[in-house]
Amino acid sequence: MIRKAGVAALAAGAIAWAPSAAAKDKEPPVELARCTESIGSIALVEGDQAGWNTWGLGSPRALLGALATESGCFTLDNPNDTAPARFLVTLIAGSQEEVDKGMELAKGAAAEALVRSGAASGLLRGVPGAGAVLGMFGGLGGKKKTVAAGLRVVSPANGMTVAAGQGVVKKSSLSFGGAGAGWASTAAGASGYQGSKDGEMLTEAFVIAFNDLVAQRDLMAAAPEAASAAPGAVVAVDTVMRAAATADAPSVRSLRAGTELDPTGNREGLFLEVTDNFGTVGWVSVEDLK
Repeated sequence: MIRKAGVAALAAGAIAWAPSAAAKDKEPPVELARCTESIGSIALVEGDQAGWNTWGLGSPRALLGALATESGCFTLDNPNDTAPARFLVTLIAGSQEEVDKGMELAKGAAAEALVRSGAASGLLRGVPGAGAVLGMFGGLGGKKKTVAAGLRVVSPANGMTVAAGQGVVKKSSLSFGGAGAGWASTAAGASGYQGSKDGEMLTEAFVIAFNDLVAQRDLMAAAPEAASAAPGAVVAVDTVMRAAATADAPSVRSLRAGTELDPTGNREGLFLEVTDNFGTVGWVSVEDLK
C-alpha cells in the first residue's frame, strides 16, 4: 500500500498540498508509486533551497533519476536531442519550515496556471479529497528533527508550475541494507546517501514527494507541451544570450521578447545554442523561448 502523502486541492482560488505524514513507528514502510506508462520526460533542476549541502550530502538528482526509472512514471530528458523535456522538476530540501515556504510559492503558482487554463475545476473533481486539505499545510511541527524535501513541476511551454509534492520525515521507515533493500537501496546509493542517517531520511522524504507528484498525473497531463526547437524560435521574455550553457555564464548580449533566433541543433540540459540575425552565437534557456 502506498502511503498517501497529500492531494492537490483547489479552494478559494488556491491549490494546497497537504504535507506527507512523517514515518511513524509501527507504520509499514513507504512504497514507491508505480506507473504502467510514463507521464512524460523530465529535466531535473536543483533549487536554491539546497538543504543537502547543509547535511554534507551531494546532489539528489541521481536519486530522483533512479526513482523515475524504477517507478516507470517518468523518463529522463535526453540532452542530446532537440525535443524539449515535457516537465522541468525543481528539487529542494531543508528543514520543514524552509521547504514549507518553497511549497507555498509553488502551490500559488500552480493555482494561477490552472485557473488561467480553465482546467482546474474539471481535473480536481477526480482528485480524492480535493478541497478538503486547506489549512493542513505545515502542520507537522515539533522539536524533533525533521528532514523535508519538495518537488516543483514546471511546464517549459509557459514557465508555469503545474504540480508540487512534499515529503517530511522524522524517522525513516525504509530499510537500506541487506539483500532485501531493493529499490530503496538503489535510490539512496545513486546519490551516495546510503549509510548516512540524514541521507536515508532525505531519500524517504523525496520518495514521499515523488509519490505526491504521481498522484497529480492528471494535472500534469493537462499542461501545454513545448514545441521542439526549430529555426525561427522566438524569445518569450526579456533575457540574455550566454557564452555557455549555464545560468551563471557571462552574457553575450541582451535579448528582448519577440527576438527571433535560429537554434544550431546543439543542446545541453535546459539550454539551446542559438544564433541571432547578426550571426552572434550563444546559449539561451528553453524556459525563455516560445
